[in-house]
Amino acid sequence: MSKIMPLISANCGKISPASVEDYVRAGGFSGLQKALKMPPTQIINEVKKAKLRGRGGAGYPAGSKWQQLYEIKHFPKYIVCNADEGEPGTFKDKLLLEKDPLRVIEGMTIAGYVFNAHDGYIYIRGEYAALQDDFQAAIDSAVRAGYLGDKILGTDYSYHLHIMTGAGAYVCGENSAMLNSIEGKVGRPRVKPPHLAEVGLFQQPTLVNNVESFANIPTIMQIGGEKYLSYGTVDSGGTKLICLSGNVANPGVYEVPFGLTLRDLIYDEELGGGPSGQKKIKFFHLGGQSGPCGFLSQLDTPYCYQALRDKGLSVGSGAIVVMDESVCVIDYLKAVTEFFIHESCGKCTPCREGNKQIYALLDKFAQGTASKEDYALLQRLSTLLAKASFCGLGQAAATALSTCLKNLQAEFDAHIEGRCPAGVCFTKQESGEQ
Repeated sequence: MSKIMPLISANCGKISPASVEDYVRAGGFSGLQKALKMPPTQIINEVKKAKLRGRGGAGYPAGSKWQQLYEIKHFPKYIVCNADEGEPGTFKDKLLLEKDPLRVIEGMTIAGYVFNAHDGYIYIRGEYAALQDDFQAAIDSAVRAGYLGDKILGTDYSYHLHIMTGAGAYVCGENSAMLNSIEGKVGRPRVKPPHLAEVGLFQQPTLVNNVESFANIPTIMQIGGEKYLSYGTVDSGGTKLICLSGNVANPGVYEVPFGLTLRDLIYDEELGGGPSGQKKIKFFHLGGQSGPCGFLSQLDTPYCYQALRDKGLSVGSGAIVVMDESVCVIDYLKAVTEFFIHESCGKCTPCREGNKQIYALLDKFAQGTASKEDYALLQRLSTLLAKASFCGLGQAAATALSTCLKNLQAEFDAHIEGRCPAGVCFTKQESGEQ
């Protein structure tokens, strides 16, 4: 039996992305048609039954988020789709934006109807600039066909979608920073509370969900929440788009049901296919640069929110970057830390300065000048960032480091002794290069 289960990716590569005709022939907009005949509370209940969790990284139950916003009586309300897919190793939202944008549009429109919102915004990352014209073409097609715009499908409900673009700031993937950016402000996180459901875009109640989250809504409406839940596990409904990359034979985007093991995802011939070369896998990085690293002893963990959390892992954005024995953990962590130094907004000292200090310490390990005291200091700094940083970026910046410190201490010890197990560090010094 195939381990790939195309629910929300079923149309990708099979229809013309901006063609309403193709999309309708594939069953598109049937979820919207059904939703427009239902009371909003019933739609929310279906999302709750589905146990859909936010696919952007945090994994918050979508039904609870929708319920919270519905109970707020202040209007206008806004719908915002976070398409600022900035996590390295993550490219699954790009697949939907490029290959099936009308599915995302349908999901956002259903959400708009639930909350009687008349304007929705999709914030597409600056690096996806080439996709913006294509997404606008899909919006225009939906308007011409009556599935978007004024008096949708002959009802009294009107809904308009607007595309906003980022300028390449990773921090704008944080929801409140993204809303500030849409408003033309500096893209830095807001103080919370108040939460975005209360004071969001333009200081009004706002629903913010990820591209993949919205893409699941039409499917839930078509097949029902209970059926959708049955494709996953008791705590994690449905399927997940995963992004496999690194030292793996079959990199790419795959849609899989929750409940497969990490071993299945990385080694199964239909999916990752195991390591790409002759070397064995050493570790893997889950959920993007802000996620934890996983190790061989954790390969039999089911891929679902609760089971991973119980093992100190996470689904995150759906990225799985695989590293084999040719990768030096110190070298890898330096690259991760360099990314966060570059992307820190500078708002708070723990993130702005802490990442620089972590990089300096890691460089000492790479140069063979580190001590056991430096190892202890790395542990202290990783804890400091997690507890004292202002937003999720800083709080998660040292997650990979902390998991490697715990599980690959032998590699750190080897570098203190002047040995690099992967043969990456010390080579320049040993050869006399300057």
